[in-house]
Amino acid sequence: MGTDTDTARGAATAALIETPVVERVLAAALAGGAEFAEVFAEDRRGTSASLDDGRIEELASGRDRGAGVRVVVGETTGYAHTADLSERGLLAAAEAAAAVARLGEGGTKVVALEPQVVPRHGTVEVLPEDVAKAKKIELLTRADESARSAGSAVSQVSANYADSRRRVLVANSDGVLVDDDQVRSRFFVTCVALGDTGMQTGFESQAFTVGFEMFDSVDVEEVATTAARRALTKLSARPAPSGELAVVLKAGSGGILFHEACGHGLEADHIVKDTSVYVGKVGTQVASPLVTLVDDGTVSREWGTFAIDDEGRPARRNVLIENGELTDYMWDFLRARKEGRVSSGNGRRQSYRHLPMVRMTNTFLLNGAEDPDEIVAQTPYGVYVAQLGGGQVNITTGDFVFGTSEAYLIEDGRITEPLRDANLIGNGPEILRRIDAVAGDFGMVPGTCGKDGQSVPVGCGQPTLRVSAITVGGTAGA
Repeated sequence: MGTDTDTARGAATAALIETPVVERVLAAALAGGAEFAEVFAEDRRGTSASLDDGRIEELASGRDRGAGVRVVVGETTGYAHTADLSERGLLAAAEAAAAVARLGEGGTKVVALEPQVVPRHGTVEVLPEDVAKAKKIELLTRADESARSAGSAVSQVSANYADSRRRVLVANSDGVLVDDDQVRSRFFVTCVALGDTGMQTGFESQAFTVGFEMFDSVDVEEVATTAARRALTKLSARPAPSGELAVVLKAGSGGILFHEACGHGLEADHIVKDTSVYVGKVGTQVASPLVTLVDDGTVSREWGTFAIDDEGRPARRNVLIENGELTDYMWDFLRARKEGRVSSGNGRRQSYRHLPMVRMTNTFLLNGAEDPDEIVAQTPYGVYVAQLGGGQVNITTGDFVFGTSEAYLIEDGRITEPLRDANLIGNGPEILRRIDAVAGDFGMVPGTCGKDGQSVPVGCGQPTLRVSAITVGGTAGA
């Protein structure tokens, strides 16, 4: 971030709790004999607005402040959170967390905190909180008009705007004291088109870790017309073929498949619990040599970017699979500590009310050398997936099911007819091995990742690529 902005925001974040107060809270948390204690403070504010059927349905602003105290003794973790950021409230939380975790003979440990400076991975030019709500609503009405002008068959338009500013402070008994100021902006549109084949839906979203200046480069009319086009195109779509077919994934949206089908299995909590198909596979070939998979929380502007994770560790670029070989897993601080390792900066939590866990940031496949058009041209028959929908994966086996939300038939090396929504069914490790062509047109999309009841923003991405065979669950014969 720019120097002036960084200085102002860093000071504001540090003011969440004064350093002497944090030191006394940590000392209280350690007084019962704990080996590790941590304070995580958060101040989050945001605005959301939605338009449906031409009317503003919601315009809301909110703010949430609080802190969580984590205390660790051996294998036992105590955690307490409070919305009271006074010293009295924080001490009460520390004592409650320590009571849960307390083992041993007690004692006192004095913690000296040294503020740390971490690099910021982008700039914020216009704080959304400084922008008038009327200007945010104007974005919605512009999107609505644009989507409806795309065709008379567009029967419903839903447009949504959201922004957030999340200031955090992390301090622990190892002497860490660090803060971050995360600003995010998001805009998405869903359209419904009505025709002889019934109702069809299309959506498009744009989201970045930036301020309101996002709309200098994101055209809300274009977002809306893209969503409308997807819905309108599916009115003339034919049933998708079924069976095992070659599938070409357009740059960007296919990244969600690798996030779910492969990324979760590389999170260290699943490895330690022996619930991942990738247990014990470091150093072995788990994918095509064309595949290099990276998780990187430092990518400027992307949805899963931050300066520090929610345990105070700097965001990092972590290569998980390199040229098909599994190189490492993603680690949070406590699990890495137990294994004598360094955290990979993947400890994340939804809010101060939650304990951190291993989570992805921006997870993506790196560029290859082929031309995206040539990949299609070299595919005699298959499915071209321009946008994936939701899905689910069994982390223990790697089996997954994902829905398509925009797909086309490939015939004789050409993209031809649009297809109705279908499912892609497969196994994560097997799909990684079946990638036989990777282009150089890398793209990313934003997403929200849910795990164990917690949701966090993530980025997913990949260049256009081809999987030689995936089971397509369509309704027509292949």
